[in-house]
Amino acid sequence: MAHLLREKDALKMRVRRLIGQLQAIERGLDTGQDCSTTLHLAAAVRGAVTGLIDELIESHVKEHVSGPNLTQAQRDEGAEALVTAIRRYAK
Repeated sequence: MAHLLREKDALKMRVRRLIGQLQAIERGLDTGQDCSTTLHLAAAVRGAVTGLIDELIESHVKEHVSGPNLTQAQRDEGAEALVTAIRRYAK
């Protein structure tokens, strides 16, 4: 997880952006905002979540699957963890 600490600020910015987008949807629902605007906001949230997941997957692959100092057992474990996460994400 040390690799996530190196990227913590960028990841936290993505999460904060997501929180802001979700809060905008909530405000829109509270105020009776136009449904097309709410739909666009929800689509933006989906895109932001996808971007966050992409960053996490890339980081995981670089650190736990293709890192130059990994043993084959570590690579296998990293690959299996990635497959498990992708299966959950794809549902």
